[in-house]
Amino acid sequence: MSKEGPVISLDKVMLHYGNSAPVLKNINLSLHKRSFHFLTGASGAGKTSLLRLLYMGIRHSSGKLKIFGKDISEISSEEQCKLRQRIGVVFQDFNLLNHLTVLENVTLPLKVIGESSRQREHQAKEILDWVGLGNCFNALPNVLSGGQKQRVAIARAVITRPDLLLADEPTGNVDERIANKLMGLFYGMHKMGTCVVVATHYRQFVDKFRYNELNLDHGRLTDKSQTGGGVLP
Repeated sequence: MSKEGPVISLDKVMLHYGNSAPVLKNINLSLHKRSFHFLTGASGAGKTSLLRLLYMGIRHSSGKLKIFGKDISEISSEEQCKLRQRIGVVFQDFNLLNHLTVLENVTLPLKVIGESSRQREHQAKEILDWVGLGNCFNALPNVLSGGQKQRVAIARAVITRPDLLLADEPTGNVDERIANKLMGLFYGMHKMGTCVVVATHYRQFVDKFRYNELNLDHGRLTDKSQTGGGVLP
């Protein structure tokens, strides 16, 4: 385990939407730098809700949530924005900006942190080539297939080499060959120090690669960590 403090720490975290029954129940979790986790569970188990908490898209109802050592209930909106710059997110519905080209969508995080236009374009083209979209730089999202949009979203999420990468069903719209390649990309990020959390219902990958498994069942979290680990392509 890392000697540094956890990247993510949840202590008895609960989440309710309005007056409904809790979606997440007494979640206790610590995730460290250079760790890789699959987040599993049936549809409706709370996987997307947990990811939304981790990138501060929603607020928890009770308990304590720390991100990069900061209690998010005690910091300003401006500080939260700075923390978000250290997080890469792959959304299940892609969240691409339809008026921007593929290249512009992918370079957006670099623009936010002040990278030069030349450096932004160089890095974006490199990663788009790697995910097989080297011929789509100037395309708009509405002409892309679901699998292509997924790869654009992934390229955008990893381009800043974030400290925390959260991916919601990132292989759901691509074939097995591309899915294996994307898993290799996530694994490479993990080896460079990123804490990676991949929410998936794709049991084949969980069983094949045998990295830590966090399973949600009716809002409760169970750590099914396994020793060893498969060899990623």
